[in-house]
Amino acid sequence: MRQAMQRNWTSAGLIAAGLWTVLGVGICAQARAAQSTPAQQPVVDKLVLDDTIQPVSADELTRALARASSDGAQALLIEMNTPGGLLDSMREMVGAILRSRVPVIVYVAPPGARAGSAGFFILESADVAAMAPGTEAGAAHVVFEMGKPGDIEMQKVENDAEAFMRSYVTKRGRNADAAQAAEKSSHSYTAEEALDEHLIDLIANSDAELLRAIDGRTVTRMDGSTTTLHVAGARIVLIKPTLRDELLGWLVDPNIALLFLVGGALLIYLEFNSPGTIVPGALGTLMVLLAIFALNLLPIRYTAVMLLVGAMVLLILEAKVGGHGALAIAGIVCLTFGTLTLVAAPIPQLRVSPWVALSVSVAFGGITWFLVRLAVRARRRKVRTGADAMVGATATAMEALAPQGHVLVEGEIWRAETSAPVAAGATLRVVGHDEMLLRVEPQETGITGQGSEISRSVQG
Repeated sequence: MRQAMQRNWTSAGLIAAGLWTVLGVGICAQARAAQSTPAQQPVVDKLVLDDTIQPVSADELTRALARASSDGAQALLIEMNTPGGLLDSMREMVGAILRSRVPVIVYVAPPGARAGSAGFFILESADVAAMAPGTEAGAAHVVFEMGKPGDIEMQKVENDAEAFMRSYVTKRGRNADAAQAAEKSSHSYTAEEALDEHLIDLIANSDAELLRAIDGRTVTRMDGSTTTLHVAGARIVLIKPTLRDELLGWLVDPNIALLFLVGGALLIYLEFNSPGTIVPGALGTLMVLLAIFALNLLPIRYTAVMLLVGAMVLLILEAKVGGHGALAIAGIVCLTFGTLTLVAAPIPQLRVSPWVALSVSVAFGGITWFLVRLAVRARRRKVRTGADAMVGATATAMEALAPQGHVLVEGEIWRAETSAPVAAGATLRVVGHDEMLLRVEPQETGITGQGSEISRSVQG
């Protein structure tokens, strides 16, 4: 018995020793693995701006900066290709970059891309500015949306833009004189020229090459603090536009907004012309509201709006009074100039296309004139039912009217009344009615008998 217990204790001891040995080996292996595992892979968020600079792109950049900050990204990489855009939107985007907690890298790419006009201001505001080979930047002279101003106003705006450029270009350690040349004289630079003039920090062929080149670089933020970039081999996370951004980006195209406005107006007119159809009115109202919302994001000339209103007035007058086409032509001309000058944008990409403006004006003007003319004719057309349909018709006296009797009008027998007695068989004309009693008059003189003499005396 005692020997059996000793054997059991010996077996238990061996098992415990084995478990402790396995546990120790596991702990050692885990420690070694932890020592050999590389640090966590850095993350760089990426935003692609391949469009004009307008309120929608400003919203996209603000959202991307907030996400990069919340994600703990090492930096926000902005791949940019833009011809420029609106001054207010550009200022908003530059301000957001300068205030960003996360370092911002602006990269003009791919080859053939550009950072024109407002895009050049954004490029220079970045913590790291880079360009791909075969790209260009510059031509940042301010273009006025409402035509050329006076010399004093021009000088004030140019000085303001130059001061705005200097306020952060010098902080970034870049060539302020070369940057002002792009703003003042619309000078443009290739990637190599921009690098030689110290407007950008480097030229890179790809995102990966760019991140390797700037890894370990210390950048100075706008508040004076410094940050060292650790982005080599970083995982790039693309920030995709939201459904709202895609919809607004599509609607902010002035050509789309104009088509929505014109199409919606025609549908609303169709609803007024045929009340109760509901679908044209609802769809037209939605299209007009979307067009107004989109145009509200763009600079609008109020003189162009007045031209559009004047065009509608001329087209309605043409349909009502009949100007032999002169009023309609004048309306279409006003409509064309109104649509062409509706959006006061500094770059052609944000203006209404001349072909779209001309096509929409001629089509909308012709359709509106035709529909209004049909409506006016329908309202002027004589009623074809009841006693109203008898007015102006020829009647024959079935009996002597003195002053009332029965007449035959278009195969129907009516009671009629005349201002003077007429003989049976006389030809009469219906001039009105009192409910179901027609008022008639002799249609022609020359009727024999007493009725003829009385008729002559009445006419005299």
